[in-house]
Amino acid sequence: MLKYFIKATDAIARLRADQDGVVSFEYVIVAACIVAAVAAAFGTGGTGPIVDALSGAISSIASKVTAAVA
Repeated sequence: MLKYFIKATDAIARLRADQDGVVSFEYVIVAACIVAAVAAAFGTGGTGPIVDALSGAISSIASKVTAAVA
């Protein structure tokens, strides 16, 4: 029984020290913030200088990609 307790304690200690899950969770938070910013800029019926600038930039990129492919 002591053997299994030691193995479980070691597993819990390794799980606490694991930083990979924390980093991936931070990426999820950053992605959610980016999605929220884009949704705020382009929301339903979005108008204003940010929408105009982003729309112009996306149109410019799309036309250059189309020209490069053709």
